[in-house]
Amino acid sequence: MTTAWFQCAAGVSGDMLLGALIDAGAPLEELQRAVDAVVPSRVRLRTERVTRRSVAALKAHVDAVESEHERTWALIRRMIGDAELAEPVRDLALAAFTRLAEAEAAVHGVTPEDVHFHEVGALDSIADVVGFCAGIHALGVDRVVSTPLTAGHGLVKTEHGMLPVPAPAVIQMSVKAGAPIQSGTEPHEMCTPTGVALLLTVVSEWGGLPLLRMTDTGVGAGGRDLLRTPNVLRVVLGEPADGPITSAAVQIDCNVDDLDPRLWPHVLSRLLDAGASDAWLTPILMKKGRPAHTLSVLGPPEAIGRLQDVVLRETSTIGMRRRFVEKWEADREFSTVEIDGRTIRVKVARDGSGVVNVQPEHDDVVDAAQSLGIPVKVALARASAAAAAFWQRTAEG
Repeated sequence: MTTAWFQCAAGVSGDMLLGALIDAGAPLEELQRAVDAVVPSRVRLRTERVTRRSVAALKAHVDAVESEHERTWALIRRMIGDAELAEPVRDLALAAFTRLAEAEAAVHGVTPEDVHFHEVGALDSIADVVGFCAGIHALGVDRVVSTPLTAGHGLVKTEHGMLPVPAPAVIQMSVKAGAPIQSGTEPHEMCTPTGVALLLTVVSEWGGLPLLRMTDTGVGAGGRDLLRTPNVLRVVLGEPADGPITSAAVQIDCNVDDLDPRLWPHVLSRLLDAGASDAWLTPILMKKGRPAHTLSVLGPPEAIGRLQDVVLRETSTIGMRRRFVEKWEADREFSTVEIDGRTIRVKVARDGSGVVNVQPEHDDVVDAAQSLGIPVKVALARASAAAAAFWQRTAEG
């Protein structure tokens, strides 16, 4: 299983993604064949070694001969659908342009079928999309992780006139995908709609570099030197290393000193129903000696909106802190043990050396206690003993 981790400190664009993949080993000839299948003899891919703020990178150039600048979504869909492409390449390319069409439709108040692409519909952007998807396929990438997006700020000149940065289509796609995004310090457009659509189409997790046995890396260059940041996008390829499974998560915290404490169990339950992987309370002492609680919520990035909504609706807070964290967990599986004929599930955790923990599921213990007519503490003791025996048998065999 090959993982690709994209570091987007300087934002993301189609040519930066293309340059990074080629630099990491995606064959330029294979990418060119995929582009030729969609727009025969109209586009030529080439690369150039450059530096951005003293950082060496590969600049991907797309030389295109345009005859018509504006293209409809229906035309682009037909061009890609009719092309002789590997099925995964075609599916990714169509998914990326579908994301773009839906975002542009929402921004301009039309249906996706009525969208007329301008910059993103030019042949060079079609080549960026198809080339990137072919590169992902050529490198055998199965999993994509990315840092949060850095979008820049200010204004950008487009076919629609001056637009704010991040571009409306970028915001629309990020909102729909629940993607983490920030402005950063650079007064430029750092995330193009094409680049964002491509990344959102393939990414499954957000966060820092996961635990990998690295196999290759590539650096793609943007078109200009920025004021403070090397204008490059980096990709790291690797295979899962022995060790805990890592994934990106978001943690939300807020301090609450004016909520009836009888409501907290309901709040925690609602958060878990909304997709939180965990939620907990920490007693604290606030200013003026007020007793209070810190509510902490951990969940996947795509659940940020739902979790924030529950916190705002179900508690009295009017603000919260958010931070992206890397979550790791040992490999786990479920098995069963029995006490007095009642089945109890046990969670079995493993690392590279074998089983490291076996824990009975408490809800099963409670059900067994009620069914057997014994105290929960007695059922728990028996289940724990059965789990320990299971652990011993696993270690011996």
